[in-house]
Amino acid sequence: MRSRKFFEAEQVPLAWDAPGLVAGVDEAGRGPLAGPVMAAAVILDELHPIAGLADSKVLSPLKRARLHDEIRAKALCCSVAQASVEEIDRLNILQATLLAMRRAVEGLRLKPIKVLVDGNRLPSLPMLAEAVVGGDAKVAAISAASILAKVSRDRWCQEFHQAYPQYGFDAHKGYGTAEHLAALRVHGPCAAHRRSFAPVARLYKDQA
Repeated sequence: MRSRKFFEAEQVPLAWDAPGLVAGVDEAGRGPLAGPVMAAAVILDELHPIAGLADSKVLSPLKRARLHDEIRAKALCCSVAQASVEEIDRLNILQATLLAMRRAVEGLRLKPIKVLVDGNRLPSLPMLAEAVVGGDAKVAAISAASILAKVSRDRWCQEFHQAYPQYGFDAHKGYGTAEHLAALRVHGPCAAHRRSFAPVARLYKDQA
């Protein structure tokens, strides 16, 4: 009599419970009047935890710089991307931010099974993604992404300041401070200023 073999059906986990790598994503530079918007994606290594991760906005520049280097050294992989001033003006800042986030995820050497994004909007991604309001203070991988994005954006401002010191980017980082607006009135907008942002648009209109 021929023996009969029985096979257990393999249990397939639901998509939102799928095991695998999880990436955190955050951005920096939505509010400034100039420069690109930066985004970062980070997959942390559970075997090499990083102490002190937090929302980049509550960290000192020195602490951010130290954590930036530690994240780069210890994370399984990370990626920083941007959307240009031209893309911001063409698409609007929200869509440009989502584009930068998508580019950051696409730049990861390892592909995550799930992406956790700070905020309440999601970029278009080929994998499961979840928006986490206040995620930069709640999820370690998002905190790490916020630090990479912020440090990268600040370093862009420092480099731009070397070329155009009259605008004071080393101090205000592109935000619409009184000093920045005064410099804009004196020197006019430059190629790095976002023409779609109201204070800059008004100056272009006045010049015309």
